[in-house]
Amino acid sequence: MAGQSHHTLELPVFEAPPKMLIVVAPYYVDVATDLVDGAQAELAKVSAKVDLVEVPGALEVPTAIGIAFRQAEYDGFVALGCVIRGETTHYETVCD
Repeated sequence: MAGQSHHTLELPVFEAPPKMLIVVAPYYVDVATDLVDGAQAELAKVSAKVDLVEVPGALEVPTAIGIAFRQAEYDGFVALGCVIRGETTHYETVCD
């Protein structure tokens, strides 16, 4: 991506602090920790109230968000995880 430019969107303004859920698959702990820290830092900029849920793996992230969505307790969701291509077919399973 060298030589490509990018644009960062302006932060939205909310009438009340949004309630957000971060769902993370922390299989790769160091990567997941950095992802969560970054998401929490951005959400703090808009004074969001944040809950954090850990799931065993990347395949469980959408299910956890679906369950939380049906409970209607959150204004939005952040899905975090890391899938690395290795010696198993797990990468293809998750990405397909």
